[in-house]
Order: sequence, then structure tokens, then C-alpha cells
Amino acid sequence: MNRKNSGAETNVLQICLDIAVLAGAFAVEYFIFFNKISKTEALYCLTMVEAFAVIYILSNKEARIYNVTLFFYLDRFYRIITKSWGLAAVTTAMVLFVFNPGKNIRRFYFVFLMISYFLLSINIIFSRLLQFVKCSAQAPRAAFVGVFDEYKKFTYFLNKTSIRLNEIGYILRAGEEANGMYNVLGYLESLEEIIRTHEIDQIYFIQRNHESISEIQQYIDICMEMGVTVKVVIDSSARRRLSSYVSSVGTYPVVTYHTITLNNYEQFLKRVMDIVVSILGIIAACPVLLVTAAAIKLDSPGPVIFKQVRVGKNGRHFHMYKFRSMYTDAEEKKRDLLEQNEMTGGVMFKIKDDPRITRVGKFIRKTSIDELPQLFNVLQGRMSLVGTRPPTLDEVGKYRRSQWRRISIKPGITGMWQVSGRNDITDFEQVVELDLKYIDNWSLLLDLKILFCTVHVLFERKGAY
Repeated sequence: MNRKNSGAETNVLQICLDIAVLAGAFAVEYFIFFNKISKTEALYCLTMVEAFAVIYILSNKEARIYNVTLFFYLDRFYRIITKSWGLAAVTTAMVLFVFNPGKNIRRFYFVFLMISYFLLSINIIFSRLLQFVKCSAQAPRAAFVGVFDEYKKFTYFLNKTSIRLNEIGYILRAGEEANGMYNVLGYLESLEEIIRTHEIDQIYFIQRNHESISEIQQYIDICMEMGVTVKVVIDSSARRRLSSYVSSVGTYPVVTYHTITLNNYEQFLKRVMDIVVSILGIIAACPVLLVTAAAIKLDSPGPVIFKQVRVGKNGRHFHMYKFRSMYTDAEEKKRDLLEQNEMTGGVMFKIKDDPRITRVGKFIRKTSIDELPQLFNVLQGRMSLVGTRPPTLDEVGKYRRSQWRRISIKPGITGMWQVSGRNDITDFEQVVELDLKYIDNWSLLLDLKILFCTVHVLFERKGAY
């Protein structure tokens, strides 16, 4: 499993909830003993609780309780958390007896152990319910290909795990009859069209008896070219040896092919960064937002906010917000300006000194103030701070298969294209190349680097018009 897969099967939410429960147990305990222990003793107790938490989490991780593919059986989960709790309790209790910190600390800590076990036991059921709500709302849109009976059995196993999927439907192979089947999306030969039409995030190929990967490789290649994740559910009777990223659901080994990172840790941190920075950005930019809104209203008739349908991750549609920088009849005038388009490839439209831009619009575009309302898109989860440029519906309609992969992640306010010349780049293929470079090399460090470069570019006003 490479760097991008290291956290792909980890239930980050479960880890966070366990940490929150232990922190809550300490808070309750400290409230009870507030007048009975000193600040020094409280600090000692906090250190013991932190040591307990580390041992408990690591023990649970070793027992695979944080693996999303583990079947959820209540008795199994209780056995695991009891064993982990016991290991952490005995280890930290031994430290207390060796160093003999005093009666108050020992009393505080042993009460903490009782409270923590009670809360952790309740948390098993609570966290399971929360995961159903959270994961169902954010579940990837998935389609299935394979033997229909095996598909039903596999999804039965899948529902016993913490993996949630939005099952869009079943794709038929050539010559396969749809008798008795439901949610049929079409035939495998039309895979590209199915992906576009149904905004598919993942394709599950359930292997038939003794079917080799080479028989479905052309369809895996299509998915890879479009940035759609592929999971191959292996026919275990064939006992083939594979060197790819392999996991399992029940008795089914699963090989995952993908072009985007599946590291849940980094994706979680990226989302946290998006939320925190967007909130701080909105608060800090409030004066600028108000002044800009007033200037736009006084400069030309029309709404302050320009709301346009853009295409997000894997073809999802969302309303992107910007300050209006053009006259209200800009779309009608665009037809008369198509011949002046400076972007090659016929997909994107950009011209210098665009006559549709208002006086205020020229300034807010040059300073990128027009993009500040997109912070609300980031807060909603439709966009990210850093990503690929969100295309229009017209642009996506002209995409070739290889260009579809640039929308396999959330679009961003800024990205590789914006810090590499922005409007100085007139070749759409170069834009795609920069976006794919970002997708293939994504990391939190790269996001931070692009954010810093964006600030530098804004001050230089490089490539902006």
C-alpha cells in the first residue's frame, strides 16, 4: 500500500469520536474534583489520561476496529474495546503505583477509568448511528458490473461494514439479459456515457469465474482516464496473486485502482483546513465584502452576487458564487465575441479587455476580490480552497474523455493553474496538464505551497485581467 493508500480503509470519524469521549470523560471528572485537586495534580492527571488515550487508540487500531471493512457485530466490538480499555488501564495504573503521586490523583484516575468505560460502551452504538448519517450523506455514487447474484451477495456483506455507497445501479455486459434485475443503467460498452450521465464516482467490477483482469482492462483504462475509482472484487476461487492495493469485504478480496488519493487522514485534514480558513476568511473579509457590494450596486444595475451553475467533482452541479463583474447581458454578448477567444482548444473562453466587464468589475477581477464569495462554497463543501478550476456546463460538454479526469476532485478557489500564469496561459491543454499534475501529486504540503504562492501572485497581480 503506497503513501496515497495508507489511510484509505481507516475510519477517521471513529478515532475522533473515541478521542472526544475520553476528553469528555476527563472534563466530567475534572468538574467533579474541581475543588479537591490542585492545578499541578490536574496536570498530572491530564498526562495520565493522554497516555491512556494513546494506548487505547493504538490497541484498537491493532485489532482493526478502525478498519471500515470490519463487520459490525456488537459483541465483537465490545470484546475489542474491553480488551483495549483493560490494556490501557493496567499499563497506566502500574505507572501510578510505581510513582505513587498521592491519594487524590489515584482516586481521580480510577474514577476516570470507570466513567471512560461507561462512555466508550455507549459510544459504540452512538458512533455507529452517526456514521450511518454522515457516510450516507457523503457516500460516493457507485455502479456495479458482474454476475448479478454475486452482486447481491457482495452488497449484503458491504452493508455489514462501515462502508457506505450510494448504489446508482447495475451495468450489463454484452449479451446479458436484464430479466429480474433492477436499477439497470445500460451496457458496459456505453461505460463512458453512463459515467457522464449518472455522475459516477466508483465502479465495482465483480469478477466472474476464472475471468482475468485483462478482459476488463479496457474499461478500467476508461475509468482511469476519466478519474473514476475502480474496485475489482476478485473471484477468490481463482487464487490469483496481485500486487495492487488490496483490501477485503467479508470473503471477497477487493483490488482498488484509482487516480485520486484515498488517504482518509489527509482528506479529513484538508476538509478541516477548508472549514477553518473559510470561516476566518469570511470574518476578515467582511469590510471588503460590504464595500464591494455597495460599489457594484452603484456602478451598474443588476444583482451584487453572480450565481452560476458550475460542474464539481465527477460532474456534480452546484451554484458558484462570485461578485458580479460583468453587465447583466454578458451571456448574450458572448456570442458576438466568440471569434476573439484567446484560449485554444475551443473549450474555455477568455479575452483581454472584455467589453462585458464593468468599471468596478475590472478592479475586483484584477485584485481577485470577485472570488471572495466562493469562501461560502468552500464552507458548504462544494469547493475546496485549493483544487482545479470549476468549469461551466458548456465547457464540460466539450470535454474529451482524457479531460474529464480534471473534475475527479473538488474544484478550488485557487490551484496550480492560477499560480502558474493564470490568464497568461492560452492553451486549454496546458490548463488540463497543470490540473492533472496537481491531482497526481496532491498532498497537504502542496496545498499550503499553492496557497502561499496565490498570495504572492495576488500582490504581484501576475496574469490577472
